[in-house]
Amino acid sequence: MPSSATELASPAAIARYEAVIGLEVHVQLATATKIFCGCPTSFGVAPNTNVCPVCLGLPGALPVLNRHAVELALRGALALHCHIRPVSRFARKNYFYPDLPKGYQISQYDEPFAEAGYVDIEVEGGTKRIGVTRVHMEDDAGKSIHEGFKDSARASYVDLNRSGTPLIEIVSEPDLRGSQEAYAYLTEVKQALQFVEVSSCDMEKGHLRCDANVSVRPRGAQKLGTKAEVKNLNSFRFLREALDYEIARQVAVLESGGTVMQETRLYDPDRGETSGMRSKEHAHDYRYFPEPDLVPLRIGEPWLAEVKATMPELPAARRARFTGEYGLREYDAGVLTQTRALSDYYETAARVSGDPRPRRIG
Repeated sequence: MPSSATELASPAAIARYEAVIGLEVHVQLATATKIFCGCPTSFGVAPNTNVCPVCLGLPGALPVLNRHAVELALRGALALHCHIRPVSRFARKNYFYPDLPKGYQISQYDEPFAEAGYVDIEVEGGTKRIGVTRVHMEDDAGKSIHEGFKDSARASYVDLNRSGTPLIEIVSEPDLRGSQEAYAYLTEVKQALQFVEVSSCDMEKGHLRCDANVSVRPRGAQKLGTKAEVKNLNSFRFLREALDYEIARQVAVLESGGTVMQETRLYDPDRGETSGMRSKEHAHDYRYFPEPDLVPLRIGEPWLAEVKATMPELPAARRARFTGEYGLREYDAGVLTQTRALSDYYETAARVSGDPRPRRIG
């Protein structure tokens, strides 16, 4: 089995295979407080100060759902063209890790609040629709710190400030066929969520993280290959690099007569490689069961209509309007809709000046 970049498959071998990729995107919601308690979500404060009995999982502490977090989650799901379920349920996802103080994560399992959405991306030759399987709400774990201290060689530290931070997880269908498509998909997701002000999506602060499920199969085959999950990709460049490496690694394994293992892997950007972390869990390994301390989440039509009424024009729709209404080139429309603030500024300037055509200087 290849263990270094020098043992990866050749471009000719890779061309005989097709990659199948699905992304799980974790987005921190832009709330002032956590999802089940009143602790602040502020970044950069002293370790273990934004905590209370609820987010520390102390006995007798009960969660209370943050309404604003639900409203932001609804906006995010609507921006991804999802169907909103009128009733959804929270569940306990059980696993044990030092930075998970309760011993479980409050998430949603078989009854998420949103499902069956899509994201359109630009590919060579046109537009491709990527399915969104589900969007569900959950609380974040804390953070394990493995370096930066004088005794880091023998000890890790735990900061629980992030514990209980509100997240949505966006799970795509396995519709992506390479690192460039994955890059384009994540770009569209990030831009849409920023437009509707669901999250800042600041990857340096952990507001946007991505896990990639990757498998390969011979071109023309219908059966899916064995997938590996590459965890915690926190930059667009790392996503592309990790996928390219992992595709080449799996092809080399198969070409040498080996078997791809179902496992969780981590990407090392310094070495440009993925490496095995642990065997990949199945859903039953987490022993999901309904969260007994939270009632079902009910989203009635009046509330949903209220949220829909506050939704701005989405980036793709605004790009199309800029090209049609103002006669802009697709490239210019893309640049001017990179952010909602920039596109609003452009429209104001075009209206005031009476000339919507951008001018180049020099």
